[in-house]
Amino acid sequence: MDAREVFVGRVIRLELETVTLPNGQSATIEVAHHPGGAAIVAEDAQGRVCLLRQYRHPIRDWLWELPAGKLEADEPAMATAKRELAEEAGRTADDWVSLGSTVTTPGFCDEVIHLYLARGLREVPTQHDAHEVLEIHWRTRGELETMIQSGEIRDAKTLIAIYRWMLLPPA
Repeated sequence: MDAREVFVGRVIRLELETVTLPNGQSATIEVAHHPGGAAIVAEDAQGRVCLLRQYRHPIRDWLWELPAGKLEADEPAMATAKRELAEEAGRTADDWVSLGSTVTTPGFCDEVIHLYLARGLREVPTQHDAHEVLEIHWRTRGELETMIQSGEIRDAKTLIAIYRWMLLPPA
């Protein structure tokens, strides 16, 4: 493989990689390298889940998302999940369960998002980053199902994590 870096930013690094594919063909592929992230299904004692209504400039729209964020250098995914839950949702949790992981856009990006369920929540002060414009909401399972069926929830990591949460036996 031959790789040429073409951009380094705050979040991603872009490379042009010349590779030999499994079928023997050579190709030059644009690859966005991303440190990965963690997303959290935070379920309160009433069975409600924290959803953030967050403005996302790249799509110039508001999205419904779970609390989530980027892994910092050498930070384990669980540590990222705990940090992001506190920063964005103003909660800590006593109980954590892995819901697996998902790849976001494997056609051009190597980002992996680790998914977690957090229960036994306690309130702490939120610490939103200056670039985050968001509102905190709590939704029941039925409300989440309606939002998913209507297409109101469009964020892939959120859809996948909620689906995996819904497959678990009730707490």
